[in-house]
Amino acid sequence: MSKKLIIKINPDGSVNAETKGIKGEKCLDYIEIVKKLVNGEVYDSHFTEEYYEKNEQYNIESQEIKNKKITEKL
Repeated sequence: MSKKLIIKINPDGSVNAETKGIKGEKCLDYIEIVKKLVNGEVYDSHFTEEYYEKNEQYNIESQEIKNKKITEKL
């Protein structure tokens, strides 16, 4: 699924923003951008199921320490 930011401007001037395809807390970065663009405050928020999902990407780093190989998942 592609990443989307859906912005709705209501007749009263209020703005609704919703993210799609963005897992975990990363969605909050996009909402922060909307807040800055409209110079607004958040009055209500709801987290979707995607917020509670983990990102499927894993970074794997390997290091050699005293001839021992250690692999970490971040």
